[in-house]
Amino acid sequence: MELHLKGRTAFITGGSAGIGFAIAEELVSEGVNVAIMARDQKRMAAAVKKLEKVDGGKVLGLRGDASKLADLERTVKSARKKFGKIDILINNAGSTPRNRIQDPNEQVWWDALNLKLLGYVRAARIVVPDMRKQRWGRIINIIGRGGHQPHPAYITGGAINAALLNFTKALADELAIDNVLVTGINPGPVQTDRWDTLIKQVARITKRSAGTVTSEALFSIPLGRTATPQEISGLAAFLCSDRASFITGTCINVDGGGTYCI
Repeated sequence: MELHLKGRTAFITGGSAGIGFAIAEELVSEGVNVAIMARDQKRMAAAVKKLEKVDGGKVLGLRGDASKLADLERTVKSARKKFGKIDILINNAGSTPRNRIQDPNEQVWWDALNLKLLGYVRAARIVVPDMRKQRWGRIINIIGRGGHQPHPAYITGGAINAALLNFTKALADELAIDNVLVTGINPGPVQTDRWDTLIKQVARITKRSAGTVTSEALFSIPLGRTATPQEISGLAAFLCSDRASFITGTCINVDGGGTYCI
């Protein structure tokens, strides 16, 4: 399927690893010029080196923290200077540790709000004016199924994701008149370093082995396995294209059938 994305420009937060890197790789292969932002300079540089070997668009690596407005403003400005415009925003930076309501560390809540929820809001606010002027834009929020499928050991992450589901729909409704489309992707378990960390956290919280936690997680997925990052990135690329020009305001589950349809 030809997506006709060549010449577009994308800005991806959290683009140095996992799902963010897979999306960057997919878009570069489609001829998109891609700027990735990440906090870890070494990992970001390594990601850029890999992406530069992909035949397609150009790549720019930018060190920045999505929890800091100044970093987002600086990195988006650098991406615009390099590529001339921002057509696509992939909000991907931010992860929330597993926890329960009794956990005393309130800072976990504030950190999650500041990085993931407000990070997505900040990035959108920065790129939206130009997208409106050019009357073309795509904003894709990588969220997670915990927003509509709560779990007591993921209470902070689920609450943040639920807020992002609401934000995605509200923003889509506001921007539709300007042909700026906003969608969300809710990945289920994806085989990344993040997944391995979550398994360890649940094992610690529930006092069970990592093997037991993994088995139970996979049992809840009809396909019986985790996804690969590339199974998320293909959908993201499609949503960026004009093939998806009548899709906005919705969040798509990519979870092997693990989400209840109720």
